[in-house]
Amino acid sequence: VCLLSQLSSCSRHGRVSVSPVLVNKRTNSSTPPKISVDFDQSTGVAVMYMQSPPVNSLSLDFLTEFCINVEKLEMDKSCRGLIITSGQPKVFSAGLDIMEMYGKSPERCGEFWKAVQDMWLKLYSSNMVTIAAINGSSPAGGCLMSLTCDYRIMADNPRYSIGLNETQLGIVAPFWFKDTMTNTVGHRTTEISLELGLLYSPSEALKIGLVDQLVPEDQVLATATQNMSKWLTVPDHARQITKSMMRKPTIDKLTSNREADVQNFVSFITKDSIQKSLRMYLEMLKKKRG
Repeated sequence: VCLLSQLSSCSRHGRVSVSPVLVNKRTNSSTPPKISVDFDQSTGVAVMYMQSPPVNSLSLDFLTEFCINVEKLEMDKSCRGLIITSGQPKVFSAGLDIMEMYGKSPERCGEFWKAVQDMWLKLYSSNMVTIAAINGSSPAGGCLMSLTCDYRIMADNPRYSIGLNETQLGIVAPFWFKDTMTNTVGHRTTEISLELGLLYSPSEALKIGLVDQLVPEDQVLATATQNMSKWLTVPDHARQITKSMMRKPTIDKLTSNREADVQNFVSFITKDSIQKSLRMYLEMLKKKRG
């Protein structure tokens, strides 16, 4: 999969919109982008909208496009802040695409897992201020993505949920998922949460510190923008060095074990028993839809 990001600038309000163009032999070249970015040069803040219907599943194509967009913004020194939100109703991201893990070759599973690692590494080590504007449910990989951000604002809607619920599917959150959550909510809360595969309502998530702020659904993005202004009053170099100091040990743990982590994932996910669990889960989803 090769992705090229085309920069189309529009002089009004000094805005630049980054429209990713997908070049992929397997799909029609008119495939709509899974990510759209609205970059306001006057404020130095980019808003990234995930728009991969129906639920922003983290497929290999999605993750590749996502990483290229993050990298592009990271390299643009005028971009100081990134707000990540969803362009899909009721969901931030439903997490890793199960179809990337079910019935796939070990090689393909490995390629997929490297892309998941890339997404986490790029966001968790980003020099930009990153804010998750969580305007819908955010289980599993969606929760991980929001946990990589500096600050999390969630829509105060009791129908939405957030958490690392991997064990419910019969799979195991790897050490770096666990470390990211532990760094956020502490060891004991993470232990209970991961073993039971808990999904929290917004008010429960706020109580344990999984999110930082709850606001009415129609105010999520506006509140993220207001918070971003506050974060950007801190000199970049001081904030970046502090962020690195807090996160570097966790990042180093994965970067020094990337290949082993890929192998662990591949050997685990291709086991017959795990494939059977995934099949049962997919059948359950089919029944729900039916």
